[in-house]
Amino acid sequence: MLVGLLSDRFVKGTCPVCKTPGQYGDSCDNCGSTYTPADLIDPVSTVTGTTPVWRDSEHLFFQLGAFTSMLREYVGGTSLQSAVRAKLDEWFQAGLQDWDISRDAPYFGIEVPDAPGKYFYVWFDAPIGYIASFEAWRAAHGASFDDYWRSESATELYHFIGKDISYFHTLFWPAVLYGAGLRRPSAVFAHGFLTINGQKMSKSRGTFITARHYLERLPPEPLRYYFAAKLSDGIEDIDFNLEDFLARTNSDLIGKLVNIASRCAGFIERGGGRLAPALPDTALYNEFITASESIAARYEAREYAMAIRDIMELADRANRFVDQHKPWLLARDSARAAEVRAIATQGLNLFRVLMSCLAPVLPQMAQSAATFLGTSFAQWSAVGTPLLDSPIAPYQALATRLDPAAVAALVEPGEPEPTALEVPSIGIEEFAKLDLRVARVAQAALVEGSNKLLRLTLDVGGQERTVFSGIRAAYTPEQLIGRHGFECQTDRCRIRAGHAVAGQQQPLRPLRAAMVQPHAARRRPQIAHGRKTNARIIGYQHHVAQPREIGADTDAGAVHLGDHRLVHIE
Repeated sequence: MLVGLLSDRFVKGTCPVCKTPGQYGDSCDNCGSTYTPADLIDPVSTVTGTTPVWRDSEHLFFQLGAFTSMLREYVGGTSLQSAVRAKLDEWFQAGLQDWDISRDAPYFGIEVPDAPGKYFYVWFDAPIGYIASFEAWRAAHGASFDDYWRSESATELYHFIGKDISYFHTLFWPAVLYGAGLRRPSAVFAHGFLTINGQKMSKSRGTFITARHYLERLPPEPLRYYFAAKLSDGIEDIDFNLEDFLARTNSDLIGKLVNIASRCAGFIERGGGRLAPALPDTALYNEFITASESIAARYEAREYAMAIRDIMELADRANRFVDQHKPWLLARDSARAAEVRAIATQGLNLFRVLMSCLAPVLPQMAQSAATFLGTSFAQWSAVGTPLLDSPIAPYQALATRLDPAAVAALVEPGEPEPTALEVPSIGIEEFAKLDLRVARVAQAALVEGSNKLLRLTLDVGGQERTVFSGIRAAYTPEQLIGRHGFECQTDRCRIRAGHAVAGQQQPLRPLRAAMVQPHAARRRPQIAHGRKTNARIIGYQHHVAQPREIGADTDAGAVHLGDHRLVHIE
């Protein structure tokens, strides 16, 4: 039986808190609880589909409890949403536990220095990427790191995250920053999950819509607008309903917003291409300016849906102004050309206020509108002064209606979601083709220039073979001499996860033994593939093209291409 260590994200089971099935071994997507794989009900390996068994491995821990007082003060302030703060209170009531910040290979990310086979847990090292990104910007602009990141910095730092990772950003990350003498986030804002047509995203149902998948079919701004129209300052989930998306985009952006500019632009162009020298209804314009300030407050409070609602109400008022004055009828009388021009100027200035309010949501459309009007939306307060007696550019469509077929194509039948690793079985005749032999480790030595490999000389019934194995972090050469295992000649078959498939010559993937680091803070149970067994994988011989690639004294006959040996130590 082959054994390999699993990280918590390779284990699924039933959440021990809310009893939702299919949850990962570190946190629950449904209720947001965090736990260890040991707490899962009916855990299963996502790789093999088997019930995992426990192995011991030493890990590094962060003493989160030492920061309890600081974190209580931080969480109790105005830096977090009330719903997040309420969930964090449960952590404080239970007492903050030390945080496991390492994982065993195979893993990804940053390897722990001086600890081969150990990697930093992703939610320990990933937020540090925020600082790394800033450092790249700082180096390019000559800014001061301390002005932004030191604990006494007066700058503001905000994080916008998904609610499922709020613990990492509101407890662990502030503690790490505080311990390093760096400033904590001014505030952390969490959003809920995104569903598609009322259902969780699913590859098998074709509703796993990535940003690239969307952009290959539709422009980005309608989606930005739709999300803004649904987002609040809470952590509730939002639904991307395709029918609603199509209707709202075509109605709001085309039927209301762009309609103001398109219907007024023609009157200005036919009147000489310049706006009128005065507005016919300054009171209405001032009401729009006053409303824009309350909309700015909505944005500041992250009440995006309410801001969009207020903007669309103003758009309705702007359209009513144009409808009430009917410039298309007045234009039939050339004597009223100045009046028509003034009405259109009023409409375009109201449109300008609307685009200024929507510039954070629709930056591309705002840029196009600014070019059309000969203005800029860089400053929110700029609309306080109306555009008068100034030229405008010929109108070009600022947006077009979405095609229902293109929207429907966002959801396409997909491939079934993978579950456990499916390995084909073989008959006894094929299994009999394996050259499987008991071997004794006659000699073991370090490999010069490598911190992972050991060179093993195996005695196979009077015949010696040399293999190389990446197990140096788990065994010393002295520990291996005299121990027995078996050797599998795989010129005619492939060994994978305890199964053999005849007639295939594919290289094996690296497998690691359980590694114990003496400097680690404590032992942490680890999950291993398969059933409990006394066998332990120590590695396999890598195939190489030239013997000198792993040592000049290597037995060339043992390392030629296509010759793989998998070694088990009892």
